[in-house]
Amino acid sequence: MRPLFAWFALLTFGFCTAQAQDAPQSMRFFVTSTSLGKGGDLGGLAGADVHCQSLAASVGAGTRTWHAYLSTQGTAGAVNARDRIGRGPWYNAKATLIARDLDELHGMNMLTKQTVLTEKGAVVNGRGDTPNMHDILTGSQPDGKAFPPGNDMTCKNWTSSTVGSAMLGHSDRTGITDDPRAKSWNSSHPSRDCSQDGLKSTGGVGLLYCFATN
Repeated sequence: MRPLFAWFALLTFGFCTAQAQDAPQSMRFFVTSTSLGKGGDLGGLAGADVHCQSLAASVGAGTRTWHAYLSTQGTAGAVNARDRIGRGPWYNAKATLIARDLDELHGMNMLTKQTVLTEKGAVVNGRGDTPNMHDILTGSQPDGKAFPPGNDMTCKNWTSSTVGSAMLGHSDRTGITDDPRAKSWNSSHPSRDCSQDGLKSTGGVGLLYCFATN
């Protein structure tokens, strides 16, 4: 009986080890472990994408194309975050499925505090943690589309670190109330302004959601 048990234990260990080693290759979604430190000024969509690509490469996942989940506004040429991130499926850094496709991502997805991980596989500080870092920059409506022109929800299309505002999502799906808005991962509330201190004041540091497009 003991040899059989030892064989099963060894097989299980080997499977878990292989799964852990394969995590960077299977990862198609993460929250940035660090921000650019300039509030809402990300260098536009291009700068945000470079940040995602760089962090993915740092953990061995740089062969995929990574885009930040961000929308932009404008009377012409507005960009929807949902149109930038491929079609899915998406897995986190521990190879856990978080959504099969765009409809599931913007509907009944598997995003929770325990599954919304950084590229390093770490849980993001949320409400009740110190510091709270659950406000994620998105500039998007709940369906992943851009806001109409008018009220700034994208820190001037991700170029302002002073005036303006950005729509934020809660990575831990938790807020000060229990309504759907407070639990939204991508469209919970606007920032106070676009400065780094302004983002910190409501529970964020300027982190981003990154998705592999391929």
